[in-house]
Amino acid sequence: MRVLVLGGGLVGIASAWYLGEHGHDVAVVDRQPGVAMETSFANGGQISTSHAEPWANPGTPWKALQWLGREDSPLLWRLRADPAQWAWGLRFLRECTPGRTSANMVAILRLALYSRTLLKELRPSLGLDYDQQERGILHFYTDEAEFAHAIPQADLMRRYGCERLVKTAAECLAIEPALASSSVPIVGGTFTAEDESGDAHKFTQALADRAAARGVAFRFGSVIEGLVREGDRIVGVRLRNGETLSADAYVVALGSYSSLLMNQLGICLPVYPAKGYSATFALSGGGVAPMVSLTDDGHKLVFSRLGNRLRVAGTAEFTGYDTSLNEVRCQALVRRTKALFPRLGAWNDIEFWAGLRPATPGNVPLIGGTRIANLYLNTGHGTLGWTMACGTGKLLADIVGGRSPDIDPAAYSHGDSLRSRYG
Repeated sequence: MRVLVLGGGLVGIASAWYLGEHGHDVAVVDRQPGVAMETSFANGGQISTSHAEPWANPGTPWKALQWLGREDSPLLWRLRADPAQWAWGLRFLRECTPGRTSANMVAILRLALYSRTLLKELRPSLGLDYDQQERGILHFYTDEAEFAHAIPQADLMRRYGCERLVKTAAECLAIEPALASSSVPIVGGTFTAEDESGDAHKFTQALADRAAARGVAFRFGSVIEGLVREGDRIVGVRLRNGETLSADAYVVALGSYSSLLMNQLGICLPVYPAKGYSATFALSGGGVAPMVSLTDDGHKLVFSRLGNRLRVAGTAEFTGYDTSLNEVRCQALVRRTKALFPRLGAWNDIEFWAGLRPATPGNVPLIGGTRIANLYLNTGHGTLGWTMACGTGKLLADIVGGRSPDIDPAAYSHGDSLRSRYG
């Protein structure tokens, strides 16, 4: 079967890889000159099953109220005359109930664990090198209340197969000695030894190269204008240059832009862009930088060592499709990094970046078929696209090929389950 994958980011390339492995004739279409040039370009770098607790949880609405008016807040909601933003926000609030939070966390965790296993199999089989670190992820806390909240969450994750272990402050410093210089006291943490980190952009480039060598075709610089529908099927992808590409099946993996394309077909996806920021510090020989990948839960930031670079990323800004850099939010990343790692010594060579993460209200991605027979989705991964990429790619390929998936796809499907989840 000929399959067109729309989107050359991390999720799109993972989908193309596994579709190709199943014997399909696959082509990837993307507007950029290469793979992973947008959301996957400079993200936090974590393979983090331990991040399964969704943003939509009972504590978030109160925190969001406290953060109102703060330009440097971890979550910044810029009200716009945008019905999609308001509708998404109301659905997000609905997902903050304890029952929905738990159900969403289980769905996220199941997919994240599956994906991590596939990545561990894929890396040695293909000889992939992307500044990966297999040192685990340490969630550390500088607030006693935040730490207290993390303990039952860690207990729940262990119940579902994620070995997130509670650690004392002293144990946290033993895991990552660079935190000993922090000007902010560490009060405790949790550690997931099986989690990883690595450069998502490098990984995507390497996987795309392997896919190309096995026959996957790439159409870069191709702007998608719309889908051509006849009856209950898609018969082509219309490009801005006037060309129409045809296939037997189509996979929409356009991140935050997936909802804009699907709107043309009258299919409403609860996917809205959450702008994230990153700062990449070029490390010198004399500085003291962390080696273990870290999560600062209170500030919603992650820290990943990528070779001779330190990537600091996080926050969520809901401001539509604007990707411009906000200097206040950029400097907030630097300020927190200086507080935690005053001996880093890398303050003069910093690259800032912002990208749009495709968020669903409950952080559960949309994977699988639609009401149009040959149109499929792989989108809505929010902050966990890197964590879930291999798992969602394999799950999507199994669904397209009519195979029995390794995990139950119902929680991630569009249609009746989506309506029951998001109204």
